[in-house]
Amino acid sequence: MSDRTGIFAGDDPFRIAQDWLDEAEALELNDPNAMALASVDADGLPNVRMVLLKEIEPDAFVFYTNYGSAKAGEIEGAGKAAFVMHWKSLRRQLRVRGLVTREEGEQADAYFASRSLKSRLGAWASQQSQPLDSRAALMAEVARLTPRLGLHPPRPDFWGGYRIRPLEIEFWADGAFRLHDRFRWRRDSVDAAWDVQRLNP
Repeated sequence: MSDRTGIFAGDDPFRIAQDWLDEAEALELNDPNAMALASVDADGLPNVRMVLLKEIEPDAFVFYTNYGSAKAGEIEGAGKAAFVMHWKSLRRQLRVRGLVTREEGEQADAYFASRSLKSRLGAWASQQSQPLDSRAALMAEVARLTPRLGLHPPRPDFWGGYRIRPLEIEFWADGAFRLHDRFRWRRDSVDAAWDVQRLNP
C-alpha cells in the first residue's frame, strides 16, 4: 500500500506493535503495557478488564493471570479474546482479535520467578474473582503461606499465561479534524498471509 508509511510502515505487524509499545514506554507515566482485555461468558455477555501485556512474540501477544479467574474461564470457554491498547500521549491505539492458548511451561515459570516476592505470594493467596470476606482475610492468607513457601515460591499450577494469536490487528492514529488513520491487518487463520486495508475513520 503506497500510503502506508511512517509509523504504519513495515511488513510485520508484530514489529510495528513492538515499535509503538517501545515509544509508549518512553512517554506514558503509568503502565504503557496496559490493555483492555475483552471476553464473553457462556451466555455471550461481554466482559472487559485491564491487564498487562507482558510480551510481544513473533506471532502472538502474551499476558498472565490466575486460571481460576472469571477471565480465564471465559477465554477458555470461547477460545478467543480481543484487546485494545490506548496510548493517550501518542494519540494511538492498537486493537487485536484472535485465538487463545495457554502458556504454562518454562516461559511462564521464568516470568513468575521475575515478579517481586510479594506479588508471587499474592498470586498463591488470591482465589481470583471469588468472593472475599475482607482484605484482612486476604492478608492473613498471605501471612499463612509466607513461611511455607519461603523466599522462592514456585509458580502455582493455577497461574500462568495466555497467548493471543491474532486473526486481526488494527493500528489507529489520531488525525486532524477526526480524519484518523486506520490500517487493519487480517488473515483467515494463524498460518495464513496477512491482508492489509486502510479503513475509513
